[in-house]
Amino acid sequence: MTRRGAAGEPTPPHRDDDDAEPVGDFGDAVLALVADIPPGLVLTYGDVAALLGTRAARAVGTILARSGGTVPWWRVIRASGLPPAGHAEAALLNYEAEGTPLRPYEGPEGYRVDLRAARWRP
Repeated sequence: MTRRGAAGEPTPPHRDDDDAEPVGDFGDAVLALVADIPPGLVLTYGDVAALLGTRAARAVGTILARSGGTVPWWRVIRASGLPPAGHAEAALLNYEAEGTPLRPYEGPEGYRVDLRAARWRP
């Protein structure tokens, strides 16, 4: 069953011990940047890290996973254009609602984001 946030949007699942929101300047900066990504556009985990002056793409993913869906997490994707791991179904609902450009993909997800068309360039 997909969890829903306050606005009824799907939220990524997280462990109970991860309920605390990220603390610190980097976590706050990640959440602020992701919140600014316009509907229908995306950044990769590496893009978010680079825009914040670091190479900590995995830390970006960890922060989003622990955020409890407080930001549009589906707008941050893998460099291959694939949605966040384990969240293809929930992310697809958001991509379709926002008009995010998608491409067919033969993997289990069945689609990927067209990065050439959807990458946000702040």
